[in-house]
Amino acid sequence: MSDISNILPSYLSQASTKEKEVFFQTLICLAQIDGIKDISETNFIKDIAFSHGIKNIDDIFQNINEEKVIQDLKIIENRHLAMELIRELCILSHIDNILSEKEVMFIGKVGLQMGIELEKIEQISNWIIDRIIWIEQAKLIFEEND
Repeated sequence: MSDISNILPSYLSQASTKEKEVFFQTLICLAQIDGIKDISETNFIKDIAFSHGIKNIDDIFQNINEEKVIQDLKIIENRHLAMELIRELCILSHIDNILSEKEVMFIGKVGLQMGIELEKIEQISNWIIDRIIWIEQAKLIFEEND
């Protein structure tokens, strides 16, 4: 699913070191919020980190605190970067095919902290869901197996 990132420009590559750190802490926080350590979620985060030259991602995985992450999001003032984070959170929340209420609430908190309206968050989420459905339909039509 990470190929969605190729559709739109990445504002993360222009972000400061601190913004990148908060971006990845937020992704990690979402991955851990349901209490289940899913390897596909971890790999998704590591793939994005690697593609953006983040070498200390394993260090960032340590000691993630939800309240601190939410507070630290104030540093992300670029609206496009904030929406990119919401997009990546929405993708990540669907990787394990289980969207929990905790994940939904966390994404909402993150978006509001960065000034992204709930309607915009829903729009981004629906776009991700539509894409997932479209890919699954293509697999059926073209008789592709996973």
